[in-house]
Amino acid sequence: MNAHTRDGRLATAIALREQGAPDRAREQLLALTTEFPEDAEVAYQTAWVHDVLGLEAEAAPFYERALRDPTSLTETDRRGALLGLGSTYRVLGRYARAVETLRGGVAEFPDDGALRTFLAMALFNTEEHHEAMTLLLNLVTTTSRDPYVQRYGPAIDHYARDLNETA
Repeated sequence: MNAHTRDGRLATAIALREQGAPDRAREQLLALTTEFPEDAEVAYQTAWVHDVLGLEAEAAPFYERALRDPTSLTETDRRGALLGLGSTYRVLGRYARAVETLRGGVAEFPDDGALRTFLAMALFNTEEHHEAMTLLLNLVTTTSRDPYVQRYGPAIDHYARDLNETA
Protein backbone atom coordinates (compact mmCIF):
# COMPACT_ATOMS: atom_id res chain seq x y z
CA MET A 1 0.00 0.00 0.00
CA ASN A 2 1.45 3.31 -1.08
CA ALA A 3 2.00 5.65 1.89
CA HIS A 4 0.85 8.59 -0.26
CA THR A 5 -2.58 7.20 -1.14
CA ARG A 6 -5.67 7.79 0.98
CA ASP A 7 -5.57 4.18 2.22
CA GLY A 8 -1.86 4.34 2.96
CA ARG A 9 -2.14 7.61 4.84
CA LEU A 10 -5.14 6.36 6.80
CA ALA A 11 -3.29 3.16 7.73
CA THR A 12 -0.31 5.21 8.88
CA ALA A 13 -2.50 7.44 11.04
CA ILE A 14 -4.23 4.43 12.63
CA ALA A 15 -0.85 2.85 13.34
CA LEU A 16 0.35 6.07 14.97
CA ARG A 17 -2.71 6.12 17.24
CA GLU A 18 -2.24 2.45 18.12
CA GLN A 19 1.47 2.99 18.81
CA GLY A 20 0.83 5.80 21.28
CA ALA A 21 1.34 8.84 19.06
CA PRO A 22 -2.20 10.23 18.90
CA ASP A 23 -1.10 13.85 18.34
CA ARG A 24 0.72 12.88 15.15
CA ALA A 25 -2.20 10.68 14.11
CA ARG A 26 -4.59 13.59 14.68
CA GLU A 27 -2.55 15.87 12.40
CA GLN A 28 -2.66 13.32 9.60
CA LEU A 29 -6.34 12.56 10.08
CA LEU A 30 -7.33 16.23 10.06
CA ALA A 31 -5.48 16.61 6.75
CA LEU A 32 -7.34 13.59 5.39
CA THR A 33 -10.72 14.98 6.50
CA THR A 34 -9.97 18.16 4.60
CA GLU A 35 -9.27 16.16 1.44
CA PHE A 36 -12.05 13.61 1.98
CA PRO A 37 -14.79 15.43 3.91
CA GLU A 38 -17.51 12.86 3.13
CA ASP A 39 -15.38 9.78 3.84
CA ALA A 40 -17.03 7.96 6.76
CA GLU A 41 -14.00 5.84 7.60
CA VAL A 42 -11.73 8.89 7.77
CA ALA A 43 -14.33 10.70 9.91
CA TYR A 44 -14.60 7.71 12.27
CA GLN A 45 -10.84 7.43 12.72
CA THR A 46 -10.62 11.19 13.26
CA ALA A 47 -13.33 11.02 15.93
CA TRP A 48 -11.56 8.11 17.61
CA VAL A 49 -8.23 9.91 17.85
CA HIS A 50 -9.95 12.97 19.32
CA ASP A 51 -11.51 10.70 21.96
CA VAL A 52 -8.10 9.20 22.74
CA LEU A 53 -6.80 12.73 23.30
CA GLY A 54 -9.73 13.64 25.57
CA LEU A 55 -11.11 16.08 22.99
CA GLU A 56 -14.69 14.82 23.09
CA ALA A 57 -16.26 18.09 21.92
CA GLU A 58 -14.15 17.88 18.76
CA ALA A 59 -14.85 14.14 18.36
CA ALA A 60 -18.65 14.38 18.26
CA PRO A 61 -19.03 16.05 14.84
CA PHE A 62 -16.69 13.50 13.27
CA TYR A 63 -18.69 10.61 14.77
CA GLU A 64 -21.89 12.23 13.50
CA ARG A 65 -20.38 12.56 10.02
CA ALA A 66 -19.19 8.95 10.06
CA LEU A 67 -22.68 7.71 10.97
CA ARG A 68 -24.61 9.85 8.49
CA ASP A 69 -24.92 6.99 5.98
CA PRO A 70 -25.77 3.69 7.72
CA THR A 71 -24.02 1.67 5.00
CA SER A 72 -20.76 3.59 4.79
CA LEU A 73 -18.84 1.81 7.59
CA THR A 74 -18.04 -1.83 8.17
CA GLU A 75 -20.15 -3.47 10.87
CA THR A 76 -17.24 -3.36 13.31
CA ASP A 77 -16.58 0.33 12.66
CA ARG A 78 -20.29 1.17 12.86
CA ARG A 79 -20.50 -0.51 16.27
CA GLY A 80 -17.46 1.44 17.40
CA ALA A 81 -18.78 4.72 16.06
CA LEU A 82 -22.17 4.29 17.76
CA LEU A 83 -20.48 3.44 21.05
CA GLY A 84 -17.99 6.28 20.63
CA LEU A 85 -20.65 8.86 19.84
CA GLY A 86 -22.94 7.71 22.65
CA SER A 87 -20.07 7.72 25.13
CA THR A 88 -18.91 11.12 23.89
CA TYR A 89 -22.39 12.61 24.34
CA ARG A 90 -22.43 11.17 27.87
CA VAL A 91 -19.04 12.68 28.74
CA LEU A 92 -20.26 16.02 27.39
CA GLY A 93 -23.33 15.85 29.64
CA ARG A 94 -25.69 15.38 26.69
CA TYR A 95 -27.36 12.45 28.42
CA ALA A 96 -30.59 12.28 26.41
CA ARG A 97 -28.60 12.20 23.15
CA ALA A 98 -26.34 9.54 24.66
CA VAL A 99 -29.34 7.37 25.54
CA GLU A 100 -30.88 7.91 22.09
CA THR A 101 -27.65 7.02 20.29
CA LEU A 102 -26.84 4.01 22.46
CA ARG A 103 -30.43 2.70 22.29
CA GLY A 104 -30.13 2.82 18.53
CA GLY A 105 -26.84 0.96 18.74
CA VAL A 106 -28.34 -1.72 20.99
CA ALA A 107 -31.34 -2.07 18.66
CA GLU A 108 -28.99 -2.53 15.71
CA PHE A 109 -26.52 -4.77 17.57
CA PRO A 110 -28.41 -6.45 20.43
CA ASP A 111 -25.55 -8.89 21.07
CA ASP A 112 -23.06 -6.09 21.82
CA GLY A 113 -22.42 -6.08 25.55
CA ALA A 114 -20.30 -2.93 25.41
CA LEU A 115 -23.14 -0.94 23.82
CA ARG A 116 -25.55 -2.26 26.48
CA THR A 117 -23.09 -1.33 29.24
CA PHE A 118 -22.62 2.22 27.98
CA LEU A 119 -26.39 2.53 27.56
CA ALA A 120 -26.80 1.52 31.21
CA MET A 121 -24.36 4.24 32.25
CA ALA A 122 -26.26 6.85 30.21
CA LEU A 123 -29.56 5.63 31.67
CA PHE A 124 -28.09 6.09 35.13
CA ASN A 125 -27.30 9.70 34.21
CA THR A 126 -30.92 10.25 33.11
CA GLU A 127 -32.09 8.72 36.40
CA GLU A 128 -33.58 5.70 34.65
CA HIS A 129 -32.02 3.50 37.32
CA HIS A 130 -34.35 0.51 37.02
CA GLU A 131 -33.69 0.09 33.30
CA ALA A 132 -29.96 0.60 33.83
CA MET A 133 -29.83 -2.09 36.50
CA THR A 134 -31.97 -4.45 34.43
CA LEU A 135 -29.58 -4.08 31.49
CA LEU A 136 -26.53 -4.70 33.66
CA LEU A 137 -28.01 -7.62 35.55
CA ASN A 138 -29.09 -9.30 32.33
CA LEU A 139 -25.64 -8.70 30.90
CA VAL A 140 -24.05 -10.27 33.98
CA THR A 141 -26.21 -13.39 33.78
CA THR A 142 -25.65 -13.86 30.04
CA THR A 143 -21.91 -13.22 29.96
CA SER A 144 -20.48 -14.18 33.35
CA ARG A 145 -18.46 -17.34 33.67
CA ASP A 146 -18.58 -17.10 37.43
CA PRO A 147 -20.11 -20.39 38.63
CA TYR A 148 -22.00 -18.65 41.43
CA VAL A 149 -23.53 -16.10 39.07
CA GLN A 150 -24.51 -18.98 36.77
CA ARG A 151 -26.05 -20.88 39.69
CA TYR A 152 -28.16 -17.89 40.69
CA GLY A 153 -28.76 -16.64 37.14
CA PRO A 154 -32.49 -17.45 37.08
CA ALA A 155 -33.03 -15.60 40.37
CA ILE A 156 -30.98 -12.62 39.18
CA ASP A 157 -32.96 -12.51 35.92
CA HIS A 158 -36.23 -12.75 37.87
CA TYR A 159 -35.36 -9.84 40.16
CA ALA A 160 -33.91 -7.82 37.28
CA ARG A 161 -37.46 -7.55 35.92
CA ASP A 162 -38.63 -5.91 39.17
CA LEU A 163 -35.94 -4.86 41.59
CA ASN A 164 -38.58 -3.73 44.10
CA GLU A 165 -39.93 -7.27 44.48
CA THR A 166 -38.94 -8.77 47.80
CA ALA A 167 -40.54 -12.21 47.69
